[in-house]
Amino acid sequence: MQETSLSGADRLAALPSWIPPAVGHYLAHTEAGVSLRQLAREEGLHPSTVLRRVRRIEARRDDPLVDAILARLRRSMPRLPQDPTIKEHGCMTLQPICGAAPDTDTIEAEARRILRRLCEGDAQLVVAAHMHKAAVLRSGPDGEPMRIAVLERDVAQAFALRDWIVCLSKEKLARYRISHVGRAALKRLLAAQESATPHGRAGNVGDGFAEQHREWGPRSETAGDGPSPRCNLAESPLASLARRRDARTGQPFLSRSLVNAGERLREDFELAQMGPRVTQNWDRFLTGGDGDLGRPREPGGSGSSSARQRVSAALGALGPGLGDILLRCCCFLEGLEAAEKRMGWSARSGKIVLRIALQQLANHYDAGDTAREPRKIS
Repeated sequence: MQETSLSGADRLAALPSWIPPAVGHYLAHTEAGVSLRQLAREEGLHPSTVLRRVRRIEARRDDPLVDAILARLRRSMPRLPQDPTIKEHGCMTLQPICGAAPDTDTIEAEARRILRRLCEGDAQLVVAAHMHKAAVLRSGPDGEPMRIAVLERDVAQAFALRDWIVCLSKEKLARYRISHVGRAALKRLLAAQESATPHGRAGNVGDGFAEQHREWGPRSETAGDGPSPRCNLAESPLASLARRRDARTGQPFLSRSLVNAGERLREDFELAQMGPRVTQNWDRFLTGGDGDLGRPREPGGSGSSSARQRVSAALGALGPGLGDILLRCCCFLEGLEAAEKRMGWSARSGKIVLRIALQQLANHYDAGDTAREPRKIS
């Protein structure tokens, strides 16, 4: 395909600001006739990255809403004079509606209203061919479908294009449910709205993006009969790994005993920072320090000093490598990808090493608990 002198700004100026970059690359390549290499040079990306984005968007054209909005957006793309007219896509079950695309404020306002309703039980978004409206339905008390919200179809198309909803049925009555991307977007939008109110939290641009990664709830492991404190269940990387299950056996990737061992190490680590030596350099363990981390700091110490000794003993028992991944993921709360990069490991190898480290840590704690148990006199 021949190169074009049109810049990225000239090609994509007519597109709304909320359009994902991958969609802009797809339209620029398929409608404006821009080569993948030129797109890669302008965006500072590798051509294979742009190719994967284009292929992913093309594969999503089986979704009626995505196909309809792409047909609308392509009319705003300037075509090269030598490009032939591109044929209509064969999966068009919903004909495109003429008119301007919704703006960012409208999409976000409707997202706060509609995505919240889609989180209710078995709620689904349904849209029929040649209809200008979409509806959110859920089962009523008698089991019959009940309409709980209505929105414009072009807004529903924007939801589908941004991966906020996923298609369940592609028949004449298309059905959608909220995706994990949509749930994260809802958390981000609600947090941004709260920070903008006079009585909300102090406005911080990063609050909304941080909130989408949080999962608030009571900690089930809290002892006692009182109410459990509300905490962020997704704060530790162990939480997401514990929710993963093996495709064959259905067993969780991390058992409850392994998660408890990691949380026990983290509690000791946090308690150790509350002592007089708040500037304890735990990095010395990772870099092969002078080896004095395992020695008692204070004779007969309790509280933070004992916690510091317990952490040092646990990391020393595991040694470099296994102790490294535990310190970064359980104590520093680093993500697996960040830990893999910092330690120079191959991608997707950290979760396997982390599970092995947690198994060794659980054995270390079990051995210590058994040693402290009083012997039974027969």
